[in-house]
Amino acid sequence: MAQPITKLTRTPPVHQSIQEVIKAYISNNQLKAGDALPPENDLAKQIGVSRNSVREAIKALESMGILETRHGSGVYVQAFSFEPLLNNLAYGLMGNLQDVSELLEIRRILELAKVDAAIEQLSQEQLEHFDTILEGMRLRAERNESFPEEDRQFHRLLFKNLGNTMLLKLIDVFWMAVTNAAQHINMADPQPLRTYQDHVDIVRALKLKDVEKARAALDQHYDGIHTRLQEVSRR
Repeated sequence: MAQPITKLTRTPPVHQSIQEVIKAYISNNQLKAGDALPPENDLAKQIGVSRNSVREAIKALESMGILETRHGSGVYVQAFSFEPLLNNLAYGLMGNLQDVSELLEIRRILELAKVDAAIEQLSQEQLEHFDTILEGMRLRAERNESFPEEDRQFHRLLFKNLGNTMLLKLIDVFWMAVTNAAQHINMADPQPLRTYQDHVDIVRALKLKDVEKARAALDQHYDGIHTRLQEVSRR
């Protein structure tokens, strides 16, 4: 039997209070992705607010990726997604070089910590796939272009076999946030060929199964990004 919705007792901002009430209802009733919420009218009556206030709260929860409205059907709990977090991080990091730098450092720590396990799990087919990604990087670098998508593929491939879905999602979160923020603060790569060479060095170490060289090459890669951040901060 469903537990009742808590009547709203807090004062403005009302729409934020309603959001908390709805989230508590979802948690208390252990609702899962695809489960329906009561109709808006019922929610308004049970919470003790207007339907417009409920609708505003639902829209906010939709923007967070918690709820989804299916027209003609109702409001449902949405499957968890990092997308809203990605968007909010990218927006929040715009122009904030200190936050970008700290987020990048977290990603560096994660990758350096897991590269030893990653090396042991790489297949010959994946090592050959690195060569394909490197070729795409080289072609763009020779045109003096950055290669963010190839970089994303590279780092995902490196940790793909660990079976740690959360790690891959976190790498994606950090990559997307830093990449988007970099666009807003004009942090273009002035030496794409050097960045390409960093990745060549990483792959060379991976093929040798040399953990220390792989860590050193990854470290050098992140040093290059930090150098670009420092240059931007001095402008």
